[in-house]
Amino acid sequence: MAKPVKVDELTTFCQLVLRGFGADAETARDCTDSMMHGSIHGVDSHGVRLLGHYARGLKGGRLNKTPQIQFKRTRAGTGLLDGDNAQGARATYAAIDHACTLAGEAGIGAVGITRSSHFGPAGAYALRAAQRGMLALVTCNSDSFVRLHDGAERFHGTNPISVACPAPGNPWLLDMATSAVPFNRVELYRSTGTPLPDGVASDENGTDVTDPNLSAMLAPLGGMFGFKGAALGGVAELFSAVLTGMKLSPDIDPMGGPDFSTPRGMGAFVAVLDPAAFAGAELVQAGITRYLELLRTSPAQQGRTVMAPGDREWAVALERRKNGISLDPVTADSFSELARALNLKPVV
Repeated sequence: MAKPVKVDELTTFCQLVLRGFGADAETARDCTDSMMHGSIHGVDSHGVRLLGHYARGLKGGRLNKTPQIQFKRTRAGTGLLDGDNAQGARATYAAIDHACTLAGEAGIGAVGITRSSHFGPAGAYALRAAQRGMLALVTCNSDSFVRLHDGAERFHGTNPISVACPAPGNPWLLDMATSAVPFNRVELYRSTGTPLPDGVASDENGTDVTDPNLSAMLAPLGGMFGFKGAALGGVAELFSAVLTGMKLSPDIDPMGGPDFSTPRGMGAFVAVLDPAAFAGAELVQAGITRYLELLRTSPAQQGRTVMAPGDREWAVALERRKNGISLDPVTADSFSELARALNLKPVV
């Protein structure tokens, strides 16, 4: 690993690279915010290692550098947002903003996203709503890379689901792929030469492998009970593609190309709930506070620690904000190439 890079330096570098490849200010801001969420909170598979990928999408034309995002309210608490082939974070942060406005008026705000692209860590958007005192659900589908339970071909994408609830200190935050691991983690393991855990990836024939270089598809979450993970992948498919009229996973062009000129036309979905419309903000906060107290003081197995969803991320964020973020070798090399291409001061 290269020497850790300070958070503010990494943030500035990402924005300069995106702007250097023609992204407008809003796209550079939102794309950087989503990647930095991943890297700061230890979700390295969806962090700044994606910068080169997004730069390639901007350069090739897959991503609209200056999208004209359009929001249409369809009912009191619902709407559709046309991303105009924006980078996914640009469209999804905008959808969260509109959903929060709808929820403030109607109690719930649900927004389907159309004509978007890869949006990175789903938790970045759920957290944005939680920071505004709202509960949130965020999901999207992606190109096929996950086999079904007992299946032997790619079917669903990694199809993440994130849920957040505001709480004292830090929110309760779930951010999970419905595959055993996200594919970006496989790529990270390839970069670092780390073997995969058992039962998370398969070769072209659907046979389990631990060598990340032989991985051709992922297993659904759940191991021998993978039918549960496969069904959760279907939940993301229903909300992100079926409900929005966008492409199903098998119909989405591969994230890794080779075509980086054609927009991918992906869908996503966000839903935001205002506690004031239910038990009330005060009672909801009392409930989540009590819940987290009970959870964190629940007896743990010997040598183990009980944590709430998000606890690991908050601890990692505290350390990385203080000491900086280390880049894996492949990402460090990519950053050096990007700096040379744009005549920027390198960060590694």
